[in-house]
Amino acid sequence: MISLKEACGVFGAISKTPYDILQDVHYGLFALQHRGEESAGFAIANGSGVHGYRNMGSVAEVMTQDVMNRFGNSSIAIGHVRYSTTGGSNIANAQPIVFKGRVGDVALAHNGNIFNSANLREFLIEKKVLFQTTIDSEVIAALINYNYKGSIVQAVTSTAKMLRGSYALVIMSEQGLVAVRDPFGIRPLVMGEKDDGTIIFASESPALDVVGARYVRDVEAGEIIICSHKKGLESFYMDTERDNRMCSFEYVYFARFDSIINGRSVYDARIKAGELLAENHYVDADLVAPVPDTASVAASAYSHKTGIPYLDVLSKNRYSGRTFIQPEQHLREIMVKMKLSAIKDNVQGKRIVLIDDSIVRGTTSKKIIGMLKEAGAKEVHLRITSPPVKHACYFGIDIQNEKELIGANHSEKEIAEILGCESVEFLTLDELVTMCGKENSGICDGCFSGCYPFEVKSKYIDKLRME
Repeated sequence: MISLKEACGVFGAISKTPYDILQDVHYGLFALQHRGEESAGFAIANGSGVHGYRNMGSVAEVMTQDVMNRFGNSSIAIGHVRYSTTGGSNIANAQPIVFKGRVGDVALAHNGNIFNSANLREFLIEKKVLFQTTIDSEVIAALINYNYKGSIVQAVTSTAKMLRGSYALVIMSEQGLVAVRDPFGIRPLVMGEKDDGTIIFASESPALDVVGARYVRDVEAGEIIICSHKKGLESFYMDTERDNRMCSFEYVYFARFDSIINGRSVYDARIKAGELLAENHYVDADLVAPVPDTASVAASAYSHKTGIPYLDVLSKNRYSGRTFIQPEQHLREIMVKMKLSAIKDNVQGKRIVLIDDSIVRGTTSKKIIGMLKEAGAKEVHLRITSPPVKHACYFGIDIQNEKELIGANHSEKEIAEILGCESVEFLTLDELVTMCGKENSGICDGCFSGCYPFEVKSKYIDKLRME
């Protein structure tokens, strides 16, 4: 089970006429809740400017009916669910960011991570820009305002040339809605349309389904889509190097399995992962079981391919949230105990192939294997639907200190000894590419391979690690 923090989920809607738009934002964010449970918020244009509301907690806790009723109907709104990658875990750093300036009244919601944000913040402070938060999203907002010279496309393009990292943005004003994806398409962003012409943008396609919108396409890498009441839908591209380098962890773990990411079914990707493990990393056993929930699809494929029976060995508390959502490691470890328990009758005396999505530091995996052994498991063989995590990530996943990564410092045999299981095997890098259905240039696998979509300069890395 992974113990990482990832970025966030964004949602935006624009309709031809005002309606109870915050209901769509609420449902859309609820479908994206797995991307962040730390805080939630929304912004809306209600005829007197752009106004926002945000608070700590889940969507259900933050976007209550009483809160939404305060804002009334509108034709434009955006929303955000957060798990922090930069900035502390507090209400001041919740999103969307609402700001006023050259560009007018604007709100911005961001999924991703800008690893040179500290440098950019210093630059803007020298220009007398004041900051209210410690997050990189406010840096993006301030840069767009700083670079604005009458055109939002020009402002976003100029800003993009200054940013190093990943970003999927929804930006709104009283005039329209803007969707932006970084030049390498590292974080996902999709576009949908309802029967009445309402345009929806969201981090994942299930957020379109829940509001009755049909999937139209992914926002492309380096694309800026503007939706306005005056001109309708317009598409522009940044004047920078562009390439498709979607984060491979979206397929491995982050995305819902019913999502379509860059035209690839996440469900199909996880089926392929299970099949590859069965073909190339087989071990004789009595049963195959997943660490719930992200490994369940791969475990079923492993079982089908090998003929080894599928059986659950871990019971999950559905109300405990995702382990990686917890900001501190000691809280994540407590959450493991609250979240999972061994099903003793299914475990006793059995040789188990345990399928999981990844191993990062190894602490969570060790606790799970310990649970199974205490419940009477005879053998536990761990099979992982991704390669060993060996390198830092600068694009929205909390992998900074390579000394903490068990895969960077130990062989598979050593990892098995540390975790207390009989064997550990991972997908290879080539198998990861096959799983994702992409050519080598089609995904970012930097945390596995050390090869990033673009050069990561050491001065930015040093700044990031100091924060």
